[in-house]
Amino acid sequence: MPSLGKRSREKRDQCEVELQGVLDEAINHFDFSVICGFRGREEQEQAFAEGNSNARWGQSKHNVSPSRAFDIIPYPLGFAAEDEAFYEMATHVLGAASKRGVRLRWGGHFRSLKDLAHFELIGNQ
Repeated sequence: MPSLGKRSREKRDQCEVELQGVLDEAINHFDFSVICGFRGREEQEQAFAEGNSNARWGQSKHNVSPSRAFDIIPYPLGFAAEDEAFYEMATHVLGAASKRGVRLRWGGHFRSLKDLAHFELIGNQ
């Protein structure tokens, strides 16, 4: 059975408790690595400058502590994985969220910048 590694647990622990529960449930069904929870000013501005985020510092749900967003990638291939792996991963994460009553938005549903690794809480949950 898959489990979160040390670095993934550290990133997971930066997230809201509801998101931690979603990650804990989803890892039982699909193996992934947590690559981002909280994102500081420098990291957020770098993501924006590189075109990996449409948000500047303070505009992303990654920029609050605890984080209201997380980024995950299929393990072991990461970003080299086919899009199908990201879609399968998202199915498990969104299913885990639904099971726990947590409303999530997936970056794969964004209209502008598709972000297959990104999940965030909807509203002020």
